[in-house]
Amino acid sequence: MSLPAISLRSFPSFYATDSRFSPLPPPSNPFPTLSLRPSASSSPKRKPSSTRRLSPSPRATSALVSETTSPIRLTYLEVNSWLWDVGGVSILVDPLLVGNLDFGLPWLFDGAKKVLKKFQLEDLPEIDCLVITQSLDDHCHVRTLTPLSKKLPDLPVIATPNAEGILRPLFNNVIYLEPGQSSDVEGRHGARVNICATAGPVLGPPWQRPENGYMVKCGQSHLSLYYEPHCVYNHAFLQKYKADIIITPVIKQLLPFFTLVSGQEDAVRLAKLLQPKYIVPMKNGDIDSKGILSSILHSRGTTESFKELLSRELPDAQVLEAMPGIPLEISMSSTVS
Repeated sequence: MSLPAISLRSFPSFYATDSRFSPLPPPSNPFPTLSLRPSASSSPKRKPSSTRRLSPSPRATSALVSETTSPIRLTYLEVNSWLWDVGGVSILVDPLLVGNLDFGLPWLFDGAKKVLKKFQLEDLPEIDCLVITQSLDDHCHVRTLTPLSKKLPDLPVIATPNAEGILRPLFNNVIYLEPGQSSDVEGRHGARVNICATAGPVLGPPWQRPENGYMVKCGQSHLSLYYEPHCVYNHAFLQKYKADIIITPVIKQLLPFFTLVSGQEDAVRLAKLLQPKYIVPMKNGDIDSKGILSSILHSRGTTESFKELLSRELPDAQVLEAMPGIPLEISMSSTVS
């Protein structure tokens, strides 16, 4: 059957998952590191009274515990949304916290979270930085970002330049990173991380600018985390990188003749490239959905089948599953408990 004509900016049904469509080579000269810090005017807006911290849950999954190094804490908020605490810097990623995901076309697709149905902006802890990977609504969700910007207009933001048209009217403190560029982000108590953009999927013709993945490095512990929410990456670009932790989809999401989200063997190839100690699968297709596309959208593979594939290629890598709303703590200086 033929699909109705759909704008690329309306729904990501034309993600190019072949590495040929992320043609950027590794940059011959590193881009200068930019500095991103809260502006002075943002301080009053970031009081604890304006944003409520998630209380440490007794059910928090502690993968590794260290007495000397603050662990990385990863909290999955479903779809493509995450809350990370990396080296004392609190980072909100691709938030979708207001309403459903429908790309402005609910008759075509309308998706709702399964677990965190009541989690709202008011439930967020104090945030040091907002990170946006892609310009489409499942990553750059206007209904979430609009009220967030009213609450925190000076919140530091790192984003793909493709999202500039959406973010410029909303936030005052945005740095747009091309693949290869990086920015230092300051948190509370002098904490600092470096975020480097990597090449993600191309939403359109091969010559179009790719969307972003990110490599996050913690200064004191030297831990590194790689994130790209569609398991689409440029092999040549990533060859010079290694990561301690990878967050990636491992279950493929497919339409007839189109791969929306990759995974399985592609996620294994990513792991072989970056040589992580830990892989955190994200289930961004695990939502309640309706509409025309939901009836023809299907998944391929499971987390268990990914683990089996991974064990053949990287037997020492460990898969740590993040449950929605429950912090997953990771530190490199201890053993798995």
